[in-house]
Amino acid sequence: MGFRHFVWFLLLCIIVNDESLAIKGVLGLACNWGTRSTHPLPPNIVVKLMKDNGFNKVKLFEADPGALKALGKSGIQVMLGIPNEFLAPLASSVRVAEDWVARNVSSFVSSFGVDIRYVAVGNEPFLKTYKDKFLNSTFPAIQNIQAALIKAGLGRQVKVTVPLNADVYESDSGVPSGGNFRSDIQDLMVSMIKFLSDNGGLLTINIYPFLSLYADPHFPIEYAFFNGSAAPIVDGSISYTNVLDANFDTLISALEKNNFSSMPVVVGEVGWPTDGDTHANVKLAQRFNQGLFDRIIAGQGTPKRPTPTDIYVFALIDEDAKSIDPGNFERHWGVFNYDGTIKYPLDMGKGRKLVAAKGVKYLAREWCVMAPEASLSDPNLPQSITYACTYADCTSMGYGSSCGMLDARSNASYAFNAYYQTMDQRKGACQFNNLSVVTTQDPSKDTCRFQIMMDLGKHEKPRSLAVGRSQMNSLLFVTMVLVLITSIIC
Repeated sequence: MGFRHFVWFLLLCIIVNDESLAIKGVLGLACNWGTRSTHPLPPNIVVKLMKDNGFNKVKLFEADPGALKALGKSGIQVMLGIPNEFLAPLASSVRVAEDWVARNVSSFVSSFGVDIRYVAVGNEPFLKTYKDKFLNSTFPAIQNIQAALIKAGLGRQVKVTVPLNADVYESDSGVPSGGNFRSDIQDLMVSMIKFLSDNGGLLTINIYPFLSLYADPHFPIEYAFFNGSAAPIVDGSISYTNVLDANFDTLISALEKNNFSSMPVVVGEVGWPTDGDTHANVKLAQRFNQGLFDRIIAGQGTPKRPTPTDIYVFALIDEDAKSIDPGNFERHWGVFNYDGTIKYPLDMGKGRKLVAAKGVKYLAREWCVMAPEASLSDPNLPQSITYACTYADCTSMGYGSSCGMLDARSNASYAFNAYYQTMDQRKGACQFNNLSVVTTQDPSKDTCRFQIMMDLGKHEKPRSLAVGRSQMNSLLFVTMVLVLITSIIC
């Protein structure tokens, strides 16, 4: 423990004297970098974006080669994620784990100088909605990855963690001090945490005040924010004024009840989306994230853990090919837009403001819209919109979203343009049964932005492996869009 404390003290001294990082007394900032995009921002630009804004820790959801290479010798510490679909193979054989570590950890550490500090095994594998799908594979996968890291000579340098959703614990009393792990996974959680603790690992927990509000219309909205006016929850001598503190301390109480009072915990995901729901908008996202950054910069912990922990903001940039199974907001969590432009201002302390991405190249300033002579009664219109939104992101068109106020003609234009841009404005991409036309006049209205995509041909462009997934997820959204347009016409 003495050596570990010395290392942390040394890191603190370095950071305090480094003007390029965030604020005195804070170990930089941490964020999540997702790569589920049809037009991913080039990795070297993303790394520069992080450094320009004081982020010195990042969590990746998968071993994306382009992202890892760009992070090499960047001074940014990496938590490297393993998707849930890999848990069963990793649990089945330590040889599989050794191969994964060799390809995704050892090679990038030795060949590119990537500072990988943690391997995050799975992503919320015990989520209730998964119906125990990963219940039997998560812990064995953790054990095999740990063994593989030790065999690779990385056991002291790279530690293991598992990102969990806050639904792994609960409180029968309704206050944080009553926290304990869910009865159905109690024994598993205790065994897993003991293993992590014995091997110097930590616990990663994802907390989403927005999702509390999204799931429960009666949730007191002010309680989601750090400067809210909601009545506090009184727990003995402690008054909780926001859900993040209360949620986190419920976990701490669960750990204390199971003899893990000193188990290190980090917040792996927390943030607020800007689109895709009535409560997902720029105003509320700015309010939440400003309060969150203020806490991080001030080094503020929670009542039960006053010493601040790492908090990985979710997320750095938007992802337009991410699954929308949880909701349309899933593609809009970024502090920055998909292209690294700033969504809203944030005070980063000492007069520092957000810095946009530099060196981004765009396609021509032209849009695909519904032709003036086209009729809303054209029988080909519904299927044309369906086709466009199957292959492009139309989540901003939903009720209460940034483009939810558009009329039927503008809705069609938005869908056509989303497809046209996703297809890189290529010839023939704006031909929807003679219903569309290319224009150089920006059709954006109020809060609804008709975007122009980045020109991948002018960047190094490792296309995301997730592009195909957007087609399946978009089908779930198309019906809602058509219903909305039909209601406007009628």
